[in-house]
Amino acid sequence: MTIPGSARAPVRPHKPKILVFVGGYLPGYRFGGPLQSIANLVDRLGDEFDFRIVTADRDLGSTAPYPDIVPQQWHPVGQAQVLYLAPAERRLAVISRILRETPHHALYLNSFFNPHFSTLPLVARRMGRSPLTARVILAPRGEFAPGALQIKQSKKRVFLAISRLVALHRNLIWQASTQREADDIRRATGPGNIVCATDLPRQPAPLLARRPRAAGEPLRIVFLSRISPMKNLLYALEALAEVKAPVVFTIHGPREDEGYWQDCAAVIARMPSNIEIVEGGPVEPADVVPALAQHDLFFLPTQGENYGHVIGEALEAGLRILISDRTPWRGLAAEDVGDDLPLGARSAFVQAIEQAAARRDRIEAAERSYAFLAKAFDVADTLEANRMLLASALPRDVG
Repeated sequence: MTIPGSARAPVRPHKPKILVFVGGYLPGYRFGGPLQSIANLVDRLGDEFDFRIVTADRDLGSTAPYPDIVPQQWHPVGQAQVLYLAPAERRLAVISRILRETPHHALYLNSFFNPHFSTLPLVARRMGRSPLTARVILAPRGEFAPGALQIKQSKKRVFLAISRLVALHRNLIWQASTQREADDIRRATGPGNIVCATDLPRQPAPLLARRPRAAGEPLRIVFLSRISPMKNLLYALEALAEVKAPVVFTIHGPREDEGYWQDCAAVIARMPSNIEIVEGGPVEPADVVPALAQHDLFFLPTQGENYGHVIGEALEAGLRILISDRTPWRGLAAEDVGDDLPLGARSAFVQAIEQAAARRDRIEAAERSYAFLAKAFDVADTLEANRMLLASALPRDVG
């Protein structure tokens, strides 16, 4: 097999070159937040930086590569150049050659625990198989949140110990989306150079027209995320089982963990008659907001989000929001757009659903949610923080 990287990325001499490794990228959509974060970064800063992205050649859970992918070639995707790697190509020799032959001023990794798209690039640098002049930014994307660390806890503890022992993650620039994530990074890895730069949101579309829920019609609740322990669908189902109001609950998202889905299916099988469950499956990015807009309430009792793009999309769709207090989206009740509640108080989630079922101000609520999205995060400040994050990794004579 010929090693990818021999086909060099197109050279663009005037913009700083950022080499990005990320587990999944466009045209995929099942990888969730990290994919969306990088896509939004490229969309908003692609005029200023030359992004070359190395990623998987297929979507999460798929056995087939994306159509029209040519092995060993860089593909233009929006304002980035993308190199797609098949499973057999995700190995040290391949990664080393990509690092060595792809001109770049900074290396941007989007996971701490991903073995192929984070660990291997760092190992290649550690072994001297790639240039050491480019600084490394590592965005753990919420992987150090307490809820995230509890999943496969033993394996993660072992990897963290090995990382410290061999100094694999020494002298990095850590990206935190919030101060809470910065604290999580320090607890997991110790003192370090941590820069706060919130994930960039996408440009919201105009608020969609909507049909008010008719009197007597069930409350329409939607869950849209990966079906995995981190997103906590099982908790949502267990809370719904205690609700007395009539509800139609639609589940959208790929089954990332089949064993976890079986646990969810067992709860669905004994759901009371007032709760109807609809399995909607995955939704392509262009259809997310229209799909969400068919509902009244977005329910995501997540165990932790460093940003939560889908929460922003639910607000863009005009939905009321019911989420855990483990995301940056806080103060929802004060703005009358939803609730952010502690997971230890399941009865509070049940009560919030009952109250949502009793509401009838869907048009006004949609306008409040959409307006809250516009003021929740200062896009100009967020854009500048991301620009400065990338600039901080560049050599002094570049930029």
